[in-house]
Amino acid sequence: MISTRGRYAIRVMIDLAQNEDEEGNYIPLKEIAARQDISKKYLEIIVKDMVTGGLLVGASGKGGGYKLCRRPEEYTVGEILDLMEGSMSSVACLADETNSCPKKDSCHTLPMWVEYDQMVHDFFYGKKLSDLL
Repeated sequence: MISTRGRYAIRVMIDLAQNEDEEGNYIPLKEIAARQDISKKYLEIIVKDMVTGGLLVGASGKGGGYKLCRRPEEYTVGEILDLMEGSMSSVACLADETNSCPKKDSCHTLPMWVEYDQMVHDFFYGKKLSDLL
């Protein structure tokens, strides 16, 4: 299940894309919070991770706020969700690279979960932020 962090991050990205101006001014977080009807305090936590993760740039002080680092068509929904959600694996044994489950060699369901996870990955990485505008 995708958490509110992931969903709100996508909404922030859409809001920034829709409200960017020709001068490339930063958009104050309080404006984003008001338009999206999301707590500014909660958004502060989310956008901090998005800046650290390289999705946004931020500036503090007068004229400060946030803006996209790239054009909307250069972002995938998958990269936004991966940053905010961490592993999106459907089962615990696929949540990390090592797949240390002792039953992995004899598990009859593992190929199904691998295929499912690949479909989810392909779906979200096939969607651009610009597709949602």
